[in-house]
Amino acid sequence: MTVSTIVLIVIAIPVLIVVFIFFSFLNTWLKAFMNGAAVSPFNLLGMRLGGVPYNLVVDARITAVKAGIEVSTDKIAAHYLAGGNVVPTVQAIIAAQKAGIELGWDRACAIDLATKGSGKSVLEAVRTSVDPRVIDCPNPESGRTTIDGVAKDGIQVKVKARVTVRTHLDRFVGGAKEETIIARVGEGIVSTIGTSESYKHVLESPDRISKTVLARGLDVGTAFEILSIDIADVDVGENVGAKLQEAQAEANKSIAQAQAEIRRAAAVAVEQEMKARVQEMQAKVVEAQAQVPLAMAEALRSGRLGVMDYYKMENVQADSAMRQSIAQPEGKK
Repeated sequence: MTVSTIVLIVIAIPVLIVVFIFFSFLNTWLKAFMNGAAVSPFNLLGMRLGGVPYNLVVDARITAVKAGIEVSTDKIAAHYLAGGNVVPTVQAIIAAQKAGIELGWDRACAIDLATKGSGKSVLEAVRTSVDPRVIDCPNPESGRTTIDGVAKDGIQVKVKARVTVRTHLDRFVGGAKEETIIARVGEGIVSTIGTSESYKHVLESPDRISKTVLARGLDVGTAFEILSIDIADVDVGENVGAKLQEAQAEANKSIAQAQAEIRRAAAVAVEQEMKARVQEMQAKVVEAQAQVPLAMAEALRSGRLGVMDYYKMENVQADSAMRQSIAQPEGKK
C-alpha cells in the first residue's frame, strides 16, 4: 500500500463521517429550511451531542415561526434541558398571542416549570386566562359536600358555592393555587354566616354571602383572579345552639350532682363525728357513775358518811324513780 493510498484513506474517513452526519440531519435541516425556520447543521450536531431531541426542538421552532414568533433553537433546547415541555410552551405562547395576551418566551417557560408535577400545564393556564373556569367549593375530592356555618341564633346553614376564576399570568409564578382559593372562600362563607343574626336572613338573600366574600379580595397573592362567587345551594342543618345548651345543661347538672355528693359526704362525716363524740361523752358518764360507789364506800370507811345518811339517799333515789315512772306517759321509756 503506497503512501498516497494511505493519505487518501485518512482523508476519506473524516469526509465520509461528515457526509454521514450531514445526511442524518438532512431531513430535519431541510424541513426547517423549507418552513422558514432554518437551523444550522452545527446546531443540530450540538443538540445531538448534548442529548437533546433535535427533531422535537425543530418542530417546536417551526410551529413558533409559522405563528410569527421568533424563538431560537438554543432557547428551546435550554428549556428542554431544564425539564420543560417545549411543545406545550410554544402552543401556550401562540394561544396567548391569538387572545391578545402578552406572554413572552421567558415567562411562558417559568410558568411551564412552575406547573411541573402538578398535573397542570402552561397551555392550560393560558386557556384558563382566556376561558375562565369554575371551581367547586368545597372540593368534592376532599370528601365534604357542603360548607357548614352557624348563625347567631344557633341554626346550622349548609352552603355549596362555585367560584369562577381566571388565570392571572403575571402572578402565576409564586402565586397560590386552587387550594388557597377554596380555603379562603370557605372561610369567608363561614364567617358571613356566623355574623348573620338568623339563618332566615341567609335563606332570604344568599347572594349577600357571595357579595360579602367577593368584596374581601380573596384572590390577593394567588395565581387567579376571582370573577364571581355563586351560591349553588343553601340548606338548613341542625340546631347547633340547642345542642350546645343541652350539653351545657348536662354539664351543669353533673357539676351540681358532684357538689351535692360532696356536701352529703361532708354531712355524713360530721354525723359520724358527732356520734363518736356522743359515745365518748357516754363513756365519760359511765366512768363518772362508776366512781360514785367507790366514793361512797370511801366515805363510809372514813366516817364522813353514816349508814342513816346512805339509807336516806337510797330513799330519795327510790322516790325520784317512782315519781319519774308515774310522770312518764305509758309506752315510753
